[in-house]
Amino acid sequence: MIVEPCTHDLEELEAFLPDSMCSTSKDAAYVYNEENRITAKKLYAELYDLRVSDWEGEIDFYRELIANSHLQTQGVLEIACGTGRVTMQLAEDGIEITGLDISPELLEIARAKSVGIPNVSWVLDDMKAFEIGKRFGYIFMPGHSFQFMNTPDEQVQCLEQIKRHLVIDGLLVIHIDHQDVGWLAGLPNNQEELVYQKGPILTHPATSQQYCQDYAWSFEPSTQTATVRTNWEQISENGTTAQVWEMEPAQLHCVYPFEIEHLLKRAGFSIEAVYGDFSKNKLMDDAEDMIWLARKTK
Repeated sequence: MIVEPCTHDLEELEAFLPDSMCSTSKDAAYVYNEENRITAKKLYAELYDLRVSDWEGEIDFYRELIANSHLQTQGVLEIACGTGRVTMQLAEDGIEITGLDISPELLEIARAKSVGIPNVSWVLDDMKAFEIGKRFGYIFMPGHSFQFMNTPDEQVQCLEQIKRHLVIDGLLVIHIDHQDVGWLAGLPNNQEELVYQKGPILTHPATSQQYCQDYAWSFEPSTQTATVRTNWEQISENGTTAQVWEMEPAQLHCVYPFEIEHLLKRAGFSIEAVYGDFSKNKLMDDAEDMIWLARKTK
């Protein structure tokens, strides 16, 4: 089944949720046990590629950065690589690249994709506390993943780890959601007012079983925190819900331009550019994305 590409704004970020603890809804006719919890986590990972597509011009943007630089032999690290959406496309170009993610289930799928490709490697670790033992010419953080850093300490720890893993003159690229303040303002700030929406029906690539997600967003203005609550539903042949898994709520920090500029400078980076899309257009009020380029100068 081919799914329409997601719109890639914050409302679609549930596609990028970390592989959090899952439990079975008490309303479903399903017995919870440890084995089923793991199955729910694997389900999220196995449907990941159906839900997450490239942004327009994204891969060519990264390719151009690498091709036009003296750092192209220093290798690339992708942070929060998921199942290897970006990593694999760059690896197929012959680029030496490492993908890092906190989810063993996502990395299991990534490793399966890369069998026989010698220039790609995978690391299971936390983006704010990783240690790889080598430095890279480029570190890419696609897909708004930096927004999973929810406190100033987490943000700075992540950026400091990145800086330690870059060679001198190495380049960091962070792709972040440019917040739609109107949409955020319309979200409820308590669980009682949540409005759930249904995602598209997805067909499992191996089993042909159908699944869909119900999800609801809330927003806490005082901390700039958007929270998404997600339920996975297995759809039976007659169209009814056969099983339901409830994922742990995921929190994402809504980062604004002055905040990310301050964070990058605090971590010791030199900011080279900020774009509103992968075509290198200027960041404007109506841009859906922010792409920050920052260099380690010392």
